[in-house]
Formats: sequence, C-alpha cells, structure tokens
Amino acid sequence: MKTHKLTQSTVAEYIQREKDNGLKYEYHDGEIFAMEGGSYNHGLLCGNIYAEMRRALRAKGNSCKPLSSEIKLYIATKNNYVHPDSMVVCGEVNKADDDKNAVTNPTLIVEVLSKSTADYDRGDKFHTYRQIPEFKEYVLIDQYKEVVEVFYKPDHVDLWKISRYEGLAAIIELESIGIAIKMSDLYFDVDEL
Repeated sequence: MKTHKLTQSTVAEYIQREKDNGLKYEYHDGEIFAMEGGSYNHGLLCGNIYAEMRRALRAKGNSCKPLSSEIKLYIATKNNYVHPDSMVVCGEVNKADDDKNAVTNPTLIVEVLSKSTADYDRGDKFHTYRQIPEFKEYVLIDQYKEVVEVFYKPDHVDLWKISRYEGLAAIIELESIGIAIKMSDLYFDVDEL
C-alpha cells in the first residue's frame, strides 16, 4: 500500500487520529502517513494468506496466532507503528505501552508487494522489521505473478536464508511456525496475472 505524509505529531495524536476517523495510518518517529487502499488482488492475497495460516495453525494446536492488517505493529527501537499485511505471534502477545491495539513481538510478517511499495518492503521496511528480537521470518507475496519469497533466520544466527517459490504447484514452507501452504491455495480466486 502507498502512504502519503500528513504531518508531524506525537504518538498520542497519531492514536487519536486513527480512533477518530477509523482509517489506517503509519507513524514513523513523529511523522504520520495516510495509507491508501490496495488492489483487488492485494486484498484477496492478504485474506488468503491469513486464512491459510489460521487454518494450518489451528490444526497444529500450537500457541501461534495469525493477525490481519487490522492489527498494528509497534517497533520500539524506531518508534514506528505500521500495518503489515499479516503477522503471526507465537506465545504470549506483547502489546505496546501507548496503544494496546498494537503488538510488539511477531515471529513472522507478511507483505503483499505492489509496484509502488516493493522496493520499500524489500529494503528499509525489512531493515526496520529486523530490529524486532522475536522476528524470524519475512514473507513477500507478488500480486502480479505466482511468486513468493521467504526470508528465514534460524535461532541465534544472524544470517537470513532466502527461498523463492514459483508457480501454482509449489508448496511454501514457513519454518518459524512449522506449516506449509500450497501456492494454489494462496492464489485462489486471484484475478488473472
């Protein structure tokens, strides 16, 4: 999703702005950015990845919880509030002190790429996410072709492994949460690419 810078403000003003008008904004250390809506395929892919992770995690019966883009992520080291397309928190959900609607400890983060955000999602945003100690896996979903990239960091290792999945026959392995998702299920009902 694209963002447009609005104004300089405090965290409290940012939180109040979201409450007052029900729209999504990102907060980057004093700057508020309005978020634009995504495309039809973007919305389907966000819903499909959330649904598939939820189904698989419920079947496993573990303590990992998938979260939709309605839940914010607070990154304390950067003083940022963002809305990833989806996240998974394993174990206890930790919330931000200033905003109880924002989590702080995702294990896995998902972003659906668009032409306007792909470079940011792969670059500065990924760097910012890596400031989260619990963060182990980053999933980038292409909305224009059946391609998924997964960046995975094993425990106690500061080296990211990259896996690329292509085509509807592929099976996406999400190591941090121990599940696999069929590309055909992820791209179910997505308009022709």
